Amino acid sequence: MRQKGYSPYAIKAEEERLTHYEDGLALCLVIEQAFADVKLGSGVGLFQAQGIDDYADNSTCAKSRASDEKHDWRKITSTSLERCNSSLSFFDAEGMRFHLPAYLISSLRGEYSFGMAHCLACTYVTSPDKFRLLNTEQRRAVRLFLLHILNDREYKFDRHDIERSLNEYWT
Repeated sequence: MRQKGYSPYAIKAEEERLTHYEDGLALCLVIEQAFADVKLGSGVGLFQAQGIDDYADNSTCAKSRASDEKHDWRKITSTSLERCNSSLSFFDAEGMRFHLPAYLISSLRGEYSFGMAHCLACTYVTSPDKFRLLNTEQRRAVRLFLLHILNDREYKFDRHDIERSLNEYWT
């Protein structure tokens, strides 16, 4: 960038962005370890939740659930998460625990464009039960994610909600 004549300000901003991205990739390992053995169980699946959002009948939701990943959240593609971005609002506690690491890691890798602030910083107010199955290590991973995005330019309009959730719920 220096050789191409970029300003020192632009270079510094890009270096900070790169450092932030690399820190996020390191956080992916923490999340992966915290949620390593989580299975879906009888929880709401990704495509099933999308069916619920679309007001699909029980038969359609059951068919969607049949195609849902239930054993290894790492197999869920970022494309599927993008397609089912509203599913976060329709998971039960088991579904949230199973899918949350996939969404978090996809976000940290820059592969999920819908953001996670609302789910983590606001849903706890209206639906704290969705997070009740998270153990201490998993809650810590979510807190670290929120701390990571707190000063991210992408989340500047969510800063107040993130700070409040860190102080009130994700302690």
